Amino acid sequence: MRRLPAEFEEQSFIQVVFPHSKSDWNDYLEEAQKNFIAIINAIAMYQQCLVVCDDLSSVKAHFNSHTNIHFVQIPTNDTWARDSSAITVYEDGKALLLDFSFTAWGGKFDAHLDNEMSQRLSTVYDAPMKCMDFILEGGAIESNGKGTLLITSECVFNPNRNSRLSKDESLDVLKEAFGVSKIISLDHGYLKGDDTDSHIDTLARFTDESTIVYLKCDDKEDEHYEALQAMEEQLKGFTDQDNKPFRLVPLPFTRAIYDEDERLPATYANFLIMNEAVLVPVYNDASDQQALKTLQEVFPSRKIVPVDCSTLIRQHGSLHCVTMQFPYKANLKK
Repeated sequence: MRRLPAEFEEQSFIQVVFPHSKSDWNDYLEEAQKNFIAIINAIAMYQQCLVVCDDLSSVKAHFNSHTNIHFVQIPTNDTWARDSSAITVYEDGKALLLDFSFTAWGGKFDAHLDNEMSQRLSTVYDAPMKCMDFILEGGAIESNGKGTLLITSECVFNPNRNSRLSKDESLDVLKEAFGVSKIISLDHGYLKGDDTDSHIDTLARFTDESTIVYLKCDDKEDEHYEALQAMEEQLKGFTDQDNKPFRLVPLPFTRAIYDEDERLPATYANFLIMNEAVLVPVYNDASDQQALKTLQEVFPSRKIVPVDCSTLIRQHGSLHCVTMQFPYKANLKK
């Protein structure tokens, strides 16, 4: 039997892909690298971090300490580890890495190297890997670890992903791949500037098996207001694998943040859960402190660590998007 563990369960390590000059970060590479260094150092304070590098020696030189940080040289197009990395399930109690096809969110960008990354890394992982003939990104799914999967219709059923399959056929693939008994799909909610077709990890997240935190917009003049209100109403009607309603906790919405005339997809839902801490993206916004307070309330036993992600959102992603957790038993080879 298979089971998709929740992010809040015990982990082995976090994977990050370091920005380089051939990636889209090149126009402000130094700023991006500083942002990634801060994220990696924050991870290494609590657990192991695997850093995928385009050039091993130059990336290593950015770090004063290599404690808990492991480096491997693999070519990549970009740095969105959440979406191009393998997804770990437990099969009969053992870790199995599922390597789904990554097409840069429906062919929006070149991703051939990113799609090959997991196979190139297979010798680094101390767990078997299985190639999946299905297009899926890690940011598109949320598991409560008990058999419920949370997704968005706009992403998973988008014809730019698996057009040969019907909606029901796609659901069957997900149920079999992850061993889930129930899939709940949001039909509302989006972020302006998002390239992913509304990944669930930008909108709503499990913090335990029965709690979902979600973005809430109270500004009726904001273009997101109606869609996020509709999303909230749909969440209220959702139930878990045992048909029990979820505890819903709203996260604040930032002010409109722009890069020149382009609105950026800032979201507090894009946090990273680790064993003893939660890394939370902040944006020098008035709502930062409320977001941190809310997440401390839902993660009372974990330290809440803010990380300024103002640079990350310039490339239309945030903290969770550039990281991928590997759960207990999915270890790095020694």
